[in-house]
Amino acid sequence: MKHPFRTTLLLAQLCTGTALAGEAEGIQVQANGAQASQSGPADYFTGQAVVDMLFTATDYSPASGAHVTFAPGARTVWHSHPRGQTLLVTSGQGWVQEWGKPRRVINPGDVVRIAPGVKHWHGATATQAMRHIALQDAQDGKAVDWLEPVSTEQYTP
Repeated sequence: MKHPFRTTLLLAQLCTGTALAGEAEGIQVQANGAQASQSGPADYFTGQAVVDMLFTATDYSPASGAHVTFAPGARTVWHSHPRGQTLLVTSGQGWVQEWGKPRRVINPGDVVRIAPGVKHWHGATATQAMRHIALQDAQDGKAVDWLEPVSTEQYTP
């Protein structure tokens, strides 16, 4: 190498420039468990549900995600999402139901795509817990429209 000092200086500048460029792009790393678990509010859930927020919407991304754990018999109230929702079932067994249609069984590894504006609910079966990752985008700052509770007759027809 003819100019080892110049090469070292150039590498240092490139490395520093790369680090600064990464900072300028606003990369954030949120440590696992950085946000505390919360009980699912009674206005939005029936039974025992725990919500672990993974990430929330920002000014540059409307996406939010949460890992939600439903005890046996727990479920959301009827609701819809202006931009739709995707559920990734991670453990247990659950049910999902679209308004006016039969409920459907969901199992680990299943991906549930819910179209925008579709009134639905999801949760554990009556005898098994279920956990899923819920992903949705906000529209005009709103990701969900919460509606009425799922009746016992609707939950266990």
